[in-house]
Amino acid sequence: MKGLQNLFNLFYPDVCVCCDQYLVDQEKIVCIECRLDLPFIDSTDVTANPLTQTFEGRIFLEKGASFLYYHPTGKVKKLIHQLKYKNNEKVGVFLGEWFGQQLLETNSFNDIDFIIPVPLHKDKLRQRGYNQLTKFGKSLSTILNSKYLGGVLIRNTAAKTQTFKKRVERFKSLLNNFSITNPVILKDKHVLLIDDVVTTGATLEACCIELLKVENLKISVVTIALTE
Repeated sequence: MKGLQNLFNLFYPDVCVCCDQYLVDQEKIVCIECRLDLPFIDSTDVTANPLTQTFEGRIFLEKGASFLYYHPTGKVKKLIHQLKYKNNEKVGVFLGEWFGQQLLETNSFNDIDFIIPVPLHKDKLRQRGYNQLTKFGKSLSTILNSKYLGGVLIRNTAAKTQTFKKRVERFKSLLNNFSITNPVILKDKHVLLIDDVVTTGATLEACCIELLKVENLKISVVTIALTE
């Protein structure tokens, strides 16, 4: 079997999603050189960091962490593009395992009951064929020993482009755009809400406002990237 895999790799070699160079033995998804060049965010302080500061004065988060800084150009954008638009869900697994291990080592996310993704509208999900957060979230759930819970938070209307809107405008357009299908299961729980990239934080804020309608629910947030 290994011989067949080696033969396949000979004709269809894996390449780094960031630089398109061939991957060598033991490299996966991203080459070692690009890994070292990624703009990591320090996740040791889970209560005061660039992500939690984004939501300061807006919503209360128990804990929060982002893995990488996102720039309009660069390696992180290529990673997200592969995950979000190129049907490369292996990127989600790769990032979930990598970041999940870092979160585990902080000993700060050991009490998470459920991991919940920011949902796609059913039309967008049908069009894309998958939620780019599913593999990422399931990888996190395995490492953090929690349960991935897709479908409990839903998006009511299809999202229109938010690119040129300011934070307040984005938030107003998203308010009341999310619903909880089973609030009972979330009562008295600590959930970890996950997203890919945070820009203004309006989507996550709207999701949190809906989730906080559940009695005695605690929310933490983790994202793959954060716009610097």
